[in-house]
Amino acid sequence: MQIHVVQQGQTLTQIAQIYGASVTDITEANELPNPNNLVVGQTLVIPIVGSFYWVQPGDSLWSIARKFGINYQELARINAISVNQPLSVGFRLYIPTRPKERAEFNAYVEPRGTTVAPALETAAREAAPYLTYLAPFSFQALRDGSLKEPLLNDFPAIAKANNNTLMMVITNQENDQFSAELGRILLNDIPVQDRFLNNIVTTARKYGFRDIHFDLEFLRPADREAYNRFLRKARDRFKQEGWLISTALAPKTSAAQEGPWYTAHDYKAHGEIVDFVVIMTYEWGYSGGPAQAVSPIGPVRDVLEYAVSVMPSEKVMMGQNLYGYDWTLPFVQGTIAKAVSPQQAITLAARYRVPIQYDQKAQAPFFNYTDADGKRHEVWFEDARSIQAKFDLIKELNLRGMSYWKLGLSFPQNWLLIQENFNVVKNTP
Repeated sequence: MQIHVVQQGQTLTQIAQIYGASVTDITEANELPNPNNLVVGQTLVIPIVGSFYWVQPGDSLWSIARKFGINYQELARINAISVNQPLSVGFRLYIPTRPKERAEFNAYVEPRGTTVAPALETAAREAAPYLTYLAPFSFQALRDGSLKEPLLNDFPAIAKANNNTLMMVITNQENDQFSAELGRILLNDIPVQDRFLNNIVTTARKYGFRDIHFDLEFLRPADREAYNRFLRKARDRFKQEGWLISTALAPKTSAAQEGPWYTAHDYKAHGEIVDFVVIMTYEWGYSGGPAQAVSPIGPVRDVLEYAVSVMPSEKVMMGQNLYGYDWTLPFVQGTIAKAVSPQQAITLAARYRVPIQYDQKAQAPFFNYTDADGKRHEVWFEDARSIQAKFDLIKELNLRGMSYWKLGLSFPQNWLLIQENFNVVKNTP
């Protein structure tokens, strides 16, 4: 499979000819919103076996082979060239498909309102073959230890049909906000805590949840050890049922990092107690802040390198956004950027006839445009290059896998590249 970046003047027909692929296959694989109006800088995933590499200045057969994890003599043999043959810049080499690694993938799905939108169920069905876990968001804990259920509709059936482990996401949210006081009660009032755990077990049995996932955020710093004690108690209870236990963690870079989102999340303890963690490595660029990449690779790496220094790497799932944002410029505090899917971002760039640029440091695509009212905009989103950079980091750090927030924003290239890079683990009952 090849990632191609559209150049000035290229058409889909020309690109298909370069790789010996069909226009139809490329269009369908990428679910192209603009097949007749490609944008300079737009990425396409070309559905071919293996890929091609064009020699760059300074390359050697040995360096190219090392880059792709193949023996240089084998690379020469595959391309019918001598191992001593000088490589001219622009010379095309065929790179065979590389062995895939095993990895786990989770996706949260968040119904809003009083009904589940059919498009959201469709998104879950389309993603489920590529997932290990499916996570309806969320069961909200109440102050008496009971649970407010999310809309589940066909999500349990979708998980079962695709051999997904159904993840029971439990939050300390009240009125759509994480509550430190609710967290205090759940973690310190033992009678309430016992009712809470009893209700979790009853509900998980009812729907077939096999991973209990605590997303307790904005906790009091004083509740750090109380949270650890609670997790040990919950783990022992759930192990009797044969269930997994997992947690969502804020993106920290040291044990000393303070603040209501960080202090109570003890990476080392969670790594010892639970089966795995989801680290929320996104929202550096967020809807209420200035324009920037949502999950720039440098800060993401910093968080994950800290995580694997204090817990087993095979317990760590990288969090990944399936969305970007469209900011109106200049940024004014109090304004909110609009969330956009990768497909919507491409449509915007095509509509306003602006090129897509790529920030090499952040490993993220972006573009600027001026709307019909003369307002300037900056859009950061995800594409095949940015997601491949994250997949490469998963392999480098030997992580458990990736967890997506959240389904419902179309990004077809992501699922193609999962299939290209990994064998998705399916946890059978």
